[in-house]
Amino acid sequence: MPESNFVDYVKIYCRSGKGGRGSMHLRHVKYNPNGGPDGGDGGKGGSIILRGNHNYWTLLHLKYARHIFAEHGGNGGKDKCHGTDGKDVYIDVPPGTVVYNAETGKFVCDVAYDGQEVMLLKGGRGGLGNFQFRTATNQAPRFAQPGEPMQEMMIILELKLLADVGLVGFPNAGKSTLVSALSNAKPKIANYPFTTMEPSLGIVGYRDNKSFVMADIPGIIEGAAEGKGLGLRFLRHIERNSLLLFMVPGDTDDIKHEYEILLNELRQFNPEMLEKHRVLAVTKCDLLDSELIEMLRETLPEDLPVVFISAVTGFGLDELKDVLWRELNAESNKLQAITSEDTLVHRDKDMSTFAEELEDEGELEDIEYIDEDELEDVDELDDYEYVTPMPDDTK
Repeated sequence: MPESNFVDYVKIYCRSGKGGRGSMHLRHVKYNPNGGPDGGDGGKGGSIILRGNHNYWTLLHLKYARHIFAEHGGNGGKDKCHGTDGKDVYIDVPPGTVVYNAETGKFVCDVAYDGQEVMLLKGGRGGLGNFQFRTATNQAPRFAQPGEPMQEMMIILELKLLADVGLVGFPNAGKSTLVSALSNAKPKIANYPFTTMEPSLGIVGYRDNKSFVMADIPGIIEGAAEGKGLGLRFLRHIERNSLLLFMVPGDTDDIKHEYEILLNELRQFNPEMLEKHRVLAVTKCDLLDSELIEMLRETLPEDLPVVFISAVTGFGLDELKDVLWRELNAESNKLQAITSEDTLVHRDKDMSTFAEELEDEGELEDIEYIDEDELEDVDELDDYEYVTPMPDDTK
């Protein structure tokens, strides 16, 4: 989708700042030949922090931010001068962004709401100067600590849209038509498969100035969970929805069979999605008469609400909104939404299939990091050594 502004995943190389090294310096002033150690501590390296920002709804602003580096901590100096702390770098992402390790596919963290801050890479602590190591038996220590090293990671930022109702259906099931009929959203509508090439959100107005958000994703075909069609790339956008609206056209030979196929694709993609409340909408009912609708109602599943609608004529849309609102505000659905805030489990990436998802995005070249020259301190340190942090050090 080179012409689209909807970017739902990016690949970025991130690196936190390393800690500054402590100074090894002995005070030499006139009339005070035994001035003692006065080397200052190194500064803390900057961290990489993710921050939820509801002003963003895609990852477009990060599409070309291939490298994000935090500032290194400054080195300590004489006269107990503390090194400057490196500045933290905040990465603003839309709520619903999930982070994976690009090399292993492991889940790293999740940003779920506006204002949430998640530490992605922590900056290194600054090393202690020789002033911190003075003791009664060692009044002139000739060693200091180096700063802690930086952390680096190639990450994948993946967006999962936040919506109340997610639409699930085969291509040309009438999903985009329904969104355009219930909201002011204007998705592309045409009489050919995969008209919808990117997810879209619509705000559906309800009674007494109430509303809920509906998410439309590209059509799902059988085998979508294995990578067929566009389903594998966009199924993740309905993982966070509170309610799933299954849509099957009324002129289908076997409505129940198509519903079971869609349900099986969700089961293969993420079994936890079956725990969500579900509603079945039989679309394009302007092609059916009342007798045929009653006959079809007897063959449909009895374990979920079923609504017959026609987005073109408006038939059944008010009833559909009533059913969706009732299911969204059901006590069991509210309880599930509360408990899922902390129990939402994100699966690790299957890197064999993820390579196919990124084939149009281009691979980021391997980056070889070369550290800065360590011989920039004004103190003459060639004759002294650096030591690792002590186990009982709490600084």
